[in-house]
Amino acid sequence: MIRKYSTTLHGHRTSFSLEPLFHDELKAIADEREMPVAALIREIDDARAVDDNLSSALRLHVLEWLKTKVRDAAIS
Repeated sequence: MIRKYSTTLHGHRTSFSLEPLFHDELKAIADEREMPVAALIREIDDARAVDDNLSSALRLHVLEWLKTKVRDAAIS
């Protein structure tokens, strides 16, 4: 089930919709990078194209992060 989350990006409140598992992975990524979740979301938001949806950009970031971890584990 998709859930709505809110955060502040560059002084403006915004919301995004994610499945809780994706949000949990964002928190895990932020923890691993030793940064607040809001800072990670801001980083992803800053890197996305203007026409890209924030929720989609967050999901894609999680996917790429996990793919990289699997690829790195396979190389080790």
